[in-house]
Amino acid sequence: MFDTYDDYAEAANNEKEHYVYSRGTNPTVQIAEKMIAALEGGAACKCFSSGMAAISAALMSSLSAGDHLILVGHIYETSVTLVKYLTKFNINYTIVHSTSTEAVAEAVIPQTRAILMESPTSFTFDIVNIPEITSLCKAKGICTIIDNSWATPLFQKPLEWGVDIVVHSASKYLGGHNDLVAGAVIASKEIMNRIFSKEYELIGGSLAAFEAWLLIRGLRTLPLRMEAHQRNALVVAQFLSEHPAIARVNHPGLPAHPQYELACKQLRGYAGLFSFELKDSAYEGIRRVINKLRLIRIGVSWGSVESQLISPNYGYNKQDLKNQHMPQSLSVWL
Repeated sequence: MFDTYDDYAEAANNEKEHYVYSRGTNPTVQIAEKMIAALEGGAACKCFSSGMAAISAALMSSLSAGDHLILVGHIYETSVTLVKYLTKFNINYTIVHSTSTEAVAEAVIPQTRAILMESPTSFTFDIVNIPEITSLCKAKGICTIIDNSWATPLFQKPLEWGVDIVVHSASKYLGGHNDLVAGAVIASKEIMNRIFSKEYELIGGSLAAFEAWLLIRGLRTLPLRMEAHQRNALVVAQFLSEHPAIARVNHPGLPAHPQYELACKQLRGYAGLFSFELKDSAYEGIRRVINKLRLIRIGVSWGSVESQLISPNYGYNKQDLKNQHMPQSLSVWL
């Protein structure tokens, strides 16, 4: 409520700084945003009702009809589905099935306006050379967007490497308890001001106050939880790498990882999510292993206190997997 109409008019003309309607600025949400911005080393943050709402805002604020987007490496499948949806607005895209800077450079065309990446990548856990990609993009005026949900701001700070927009599924490690769905976008004040008035307030994917309170609670224990995730996952990853039934373990913290040295340069630690591949990689072999699990449950949302495992091959045959570059692996989070 406002004491005078003048007070209301002043607030309504600057909802970024005033509490008028919770779809714009809310005091509890604002606390979570300031905490996440500080952790990432960013100028500003907005919290969204889901990670997909956050990445939708980041992409839509960076692209217009006729623009071209590049996806680097293996991206979260729902993000890819979103990008395919955007083609109805005459936004085109190229998926580069590699994390090499040279391959990304070859995919750039005059209409390229943004690059979306994850590092490590989903399921395969390849490392993107973030400084090289951002250097390439800045020279060509291309916006760089990265999903930093895996590493969290504790283990990787992409803004320090020149990335323009950082996105989080805060449902994962930032929340940490599997009891909320949330997202976050962190960027410069200029970018965030643009996102606030259009992709945030207008479209309406803002975070509710109660979920923000849960997120604040999770952020308070983030350092302790990430240390435990890292410690436990490395022990299991090392065990699996020596198991006779395992063909490959995809964990950037293992010296055997092909990009281990790059991971050491860019990451300050390792999260609890990684993948491994069975020597018996047929669908039935993967199904049999998953169904024999006792301590590790089957689930889809990582980053909490439960140990879970899932495979991306559900509903696909071998030809589908080959055509879609779908990794035949099992992802486990500890």
